[in-house]
Amino acid sequence: MIAVDTNVIAYLLVPGEHSAVAETIYERDPEWVAPLLWRSEFRNVLARGVREGSADLEDALDALRLAEQLLEDRELQPSGEHVLRLAAASRCSAYDCEFVAVARDLGVRLVTFDREIARRFPDDAVDGKRFVREV
Repeated sequence: MIAVDTNVIAYLLVPGEHSAVAETIYERDPEWVAPLLWRSEFRNVLARGVREGSADLEDALDALRLAEQLLEDRELQPSGEHVLRLAAASRCSAYDCEFVAVARDLGVRLVTFDREIARRFPDDAVDGKRFVREV
């Protein structure tokens, strides 16, 4: 099991720069977990794609359904105190720290394409490309 942030989920289901890496991450470890926040962030990614014309609404709805299936029964709500402490110590956003908190709570790694998260939390987070090389 690994924790993933929204950008890993998005690249798995929406074609983009890191889609091939996201697919390999999923092949190597398909048991993904994330905080409930991923839903709002992912819907925003999809809505932006529809507004900008890079995706149509039906494709976005299909991606949303697939993502919900992918993370079914593996969504957690970290404690607010844990998230705030991580944010204060790291200067990362509370949004980003929700993903770190979930990883810490479960004792798993957070796989991300966000270099700042990987840099600020080297014991908890790993860049997606590095994860693929190591596993």
